[in-house]
Amino acid sequence: MTTTHTITVEPLGTELQCREDQSILDACLRNGVWLPHACTHGTCGTCKAEVLEGAIDYGDASPYALLESERDEGAALMCVATPREDVVIEGDVEIEEGITMYPVRDFSGTVAVLDEIVPGVRRLIVDLDEPMDFNAGQYVQLNLPDGDNRPYSIANAPHENNRVELHIKKTENGVATSGWVFDGLAVGDAVTLSGPYGKFYFRPGRDKPLLLLGSGTGLAPLVSILKTVMAIEDEEGEWEHEVVMYHGVAMEEGLYDREWFQQIADERDWFTYRPAVSREECEGRQGRVPALLTEDFPRAGGNVAYICGNPAMVEDTMRALMKARLFPRDIYREDFFDAADRASGAHVVRSPLIKR
Repeated sequence: MTTTHTITVEPLGTELQCREDQSILDACLRNGVWLPHACTHGTCGTCKAEVLEGAIDYGDASPYALLESERDEGAALMCVATPREDVVIEGDVEIEEGITMYPVRDFSGTVAVLDEIVPGVRRLIVDLDEPMDFNAGQYVQLNLPDGDNRPYSIANAPHENNRVELHIKKTENGVATSGWVFDGLAVGDAVTLSGPYGKFYFRPGRDKPLLLLGSGTGLAPLVSILKTVMAIEDEEGEWEHEVVMYHGVAMEEGLYDREWFQQIADERDWFTYRPAVSREECEGRQGRVPALLTEDFPRAGGNVAYICGNPAMVEDTMRALMKARLFPRDIYREDFFDAADRASGAHVVRSPLIKR
């Protein structure tokens, strides 16, 4: 039987139980204590917290996300740290008015759809055995056959809580993709996952126009936000604010669901779809999302921006927005990390003011 220890989270004073084979972050999220987090694999540094008392195993923490000097000062990454005795941590726990945060739970389901929507990207839809409550923009951890897991953003809206739709990009030699999703997984297969995770989610109470800025499969959580806005309009009879969505890809063939977005733009006057192709000439605009954004919005103040994609795109887009006078309180970001990002550590350098 695995040994369990008590985790005390200050300044809340909340006590909860955590197994020695369980990350402290996972124990907190499953008990409704929402510590900041993003990658959940020791890569980004978002979940860094101070260990006030007790011994821990630091786990597989990136040396870029957690410096040796920070370890010496008592810091740890809660997403990979596990307890070795009772532990007291000081976490940056945020509670946002009007937002319900749902505890992480385990789910099982059946593959209902597995389509290659463009070369190298598959749409995986899992019908869940029981509903999962979440906020638009959050993600799940999909469990792999080898016992590991990988994070994927949810593309469906929260009112469609009996299923999850994931957009999965093939990674060369990837255990999750080359070794399973693109080679072996089939409609009708049983899968398991956990969620919801992440503090990148739609804030419907922010009464401002929206800029949705994504690259590659970073489009997925933005689709969830868009579908949520559409549901609000259908329920309340109107949506008052402009929503502009950018989707950046290297090659034009990567613009998946393009016809669907254009149909929405034709039917709803508040929505504008702006595809961006960076590495080849195409029908339409050419360039990276940050550059096209700068052309379109020399002044971006008055909007709320949600950015999702690879770290370089997210960082450059954030800088473009701030140069255009959009303040950090109105920018939310989600970085999609891969092995190269973890090895280089370049993604860790970021403004602490930006919400993730």
